[in-house]
Amino acid sequence: MIRITNPKDFWAGALFVAIGVGTIILGSRYTLGSAARMGPGYFPRILGILLIVLGAVLALRGTRTSGPPLPRFHWRPLVVVLGSVVLFGAIVNWMGVALSTVILIVAASAASREFRPREALIAGVLLATLAVGVFVIGLQLQLPIWPGQR
Repeated sequence: MIRITNPKDFWAGALFVAIGVGTIILGSRYTLGSAARMGPGYFPRILGILLIVLGAVLALRGTRTSGPPLPRFHWRPLVVVLGSVVLFGAIVNWMGVALSTVILIVAASAASREFRPREALIAGVLLATLAVGVFVIGLQLQLPIWPGQR
């Protein structure tokens, strides 16, 4: 029987393997092509194989080395961060990229026990400026910058 002595490495490796298998399964609908003429399924399949290999090595390492037990899982940060991303997607067309990004950063920052509203607001404004510069001005995505600009 396999004894898991480093659960962090083992379960990280198992997760990589699962994502790699999923990537290969989803990418199998697309044509593979060759190295010279890559099809749309080439990159997902190669990425899936690399994830499986990396995951297997990591999981094997989890049975060979010792490590601390897994810490208690905290649901609140996961729910808050994912919820803030969903909220961003829901309001970006209505509120604009600038305000939506600030709301996203402040809401996601609230997941931390060390949350400081002023610092989160400053980071949100800086990242909103960067997002507008990159996505709206640089890449010319058709997103409003402010509310009511559609």
